[in-house]
Amino acid sequence: MPSLMMNADMGESFGPWVMGLDEQVMPWIDLAKEACGFHASDPHVMRRTVRLAVKKPGAPGRPSRLPGSGGFWPAVTGLLACGGGRPHALQMGALAGICAAEGTRLHYVKPRGALYNDMARAPALFEAAARAVKAFDPSLPLMTMAARDTSREQGIADKVGVTLWYEAFADRAYDKDGRLVSRRELGAVHHEAKIIVDQAVRIARGDPLTASDGSDLILSAQALCVHGDNEEFIAAVRAIREALQALDASA
Repeated sequence: MPSLMMNADMGESFGPWVMGLDEQVMPWIDLAKEACGFHASDPHVMRRTVRLAVKKPGAPGRPSRLPGSGGFWPAVTGLLACGGGRPHALQMGALAGICAAEGTRLHYVKPRGALYNDMARAPALFEAAARAVKAFDPSLPLMTMAARDTSREQGIADKVGVTLWYEAFADRAYDKDGRLVSRRELGAVHHEAKIIVDQAVRIARGDPLTASDGSDLILSAQALCVHGDNEEFIAAVRAIREALQALDASA
């Protein structure tokens, strides 16, 4: 297992409208968060993105590895975009079918959009998502936000019987509780590659970050979210991969 599994949002285009630089980002990540409608994407984009993830080679020096996949290949993922068991099942089922058609399968589930943040504040929403995953496929890990204290989420997951993967962000500022600072606030998003790479390495090492109130914040995470919406972010993604490879090699 690498120190952190790098993951990025994928397949957010819709029809002729293009969002993101998927082909440039895909070789550098371990897990691709495929949009499944409602929040972004459409069936054609979903299939194209899954095909890209399956066929794209891994990052130079270290191919992408999926825990439990039995082999080395770029990751294909499932995610949710809105609350409630029925939309969860609809999106997981749609992506599972597309994955099967492309000779692969789902490997984890991550909520998206407002639901991702709302779940961190509303235990009922978190439990609904966990139960939806459990009912669909209990082997699928549910990805959720790493924070200063995740005991509530872990307790719900243990009760329901699902595995959690905790996710941290390389390019986002955190508040004292380890929650993402609102994008409406100044400094919520890091743009300098040096700062983004430094934060990624700190998370991988288990070193403290500096929260928005100046306090030390340690996040325990299995996954690291990166973004590739423009060329500057692509350069940062490559730099993070190189830094994590160096960290893994020295471990």
